[in-house]
Amino acid sequence: MAISIFGAVESGIIYAIMALGVYLTFRVLDFPDLTVDGSFVTGAGVAAISIVNGVSPIVATLLAIIAGFIAGCLTGLLHTKGKINALLSGILMMIALYSINLRIMGQPTVSLHNQPTIFSQLRDIWPASMDSFFNGIWIAIMSGRAPATWVIVLVMIIVTLVIKLLTDAFLKTEVGLALRATGDNKRMIRSLSANTDNLIVLGVGISNAMVALSGALIAQIGGFADVSMGIGMIVIGLASVIIGEALFGKKTIAIATIAVIGGAIVYRIVVALALRVDFLDTGDMKLITAFIVIVALITPKILQAHKEKKRRIKKRAAISGLKEGA
Repeated sequence: MAISIFGAVESGIIYAIMALGVYLTFRVLDFPDLTVDGSFVTGAGVAAISIVNGVSPIVATLLAIIAGFIAGCLTGLLHTKGKINALLSGILMMIALYSINLRIMGQPTVSLHNQPTIFSQLRDIWPASMDSFFNGIWIAIMSGRAPATWVIVLVMIIVTLVIKLLTDAFLKTEVGLALRATGDNKRMIRSLSANTDNLIVLGVGISNAMVALSGALIAQIGGFADVSMGIGMIVIGLASVIIGEALFGKKTIAIATIAVIGGAIVYRIVVALALRVDFLDTGDMKLITAFIVIVALITPKILQAHKEKKRRIKKRAAISGLKEGA
């Protein structure tokens, strides 16, 4: 179980980058972007096919980010310039990306077996003494089998936190504040002469660039890119956002973004633990995801209703006490 939790944390940190992209569109821009299911594969496919053709893994990952950004911008343009409903724009782009991704990859699956990746290069330069140090701590706490290496989880924690801090900083800039205002009240920000169309295109583009980066990293850690690996990604992203906000809050941008990262990790841990139940198997992954999202959506409302009920009872008791005193 200890190794399963470690693996869940490892993948959860990478998926957290995708969840941050979903947070940017759904929470900041109030834009229901379903491009995510396609742009995730775009990032994976571009990175995988580039690496297979001899491109450096780092350059391949950067190309994946650019491809994701372009896909997001096209969705934004469909909505702003084409005057197509936001939800429908994302669906149309998601469908189009399926064929585009097949064109990019040339086949449904691209294997990265025996190909250099960012993670294989990190393993080559990672000192074994570091693994021994962290494994000693792990065994003392978890009393179980130690992970093979810590390089991926530690490096990805740093990378994800850097992206989180850059997102926080961007949302506090003039453009970032205009982006947040566009999501809150588009009509108001237009009255201040802001170009909301350009802001939406930029925001959706950045969001899908993050999603594509996550896809590129998942392909490299998993050793393959598959044209169907993005199915349900938007639900996973939403689950991470909702769980994170329910557990850690969303009072400020800084808290909200760290909550999204925490939500992604918690989500992967819950899924990993659920799959250890005897009557569930890997095919039930989507069912588990749907159930987690339902629970995450319903639980805060139940808790809020319970708090409201207690508040009303206290208010009635206070009123009754005042009447008796009179």
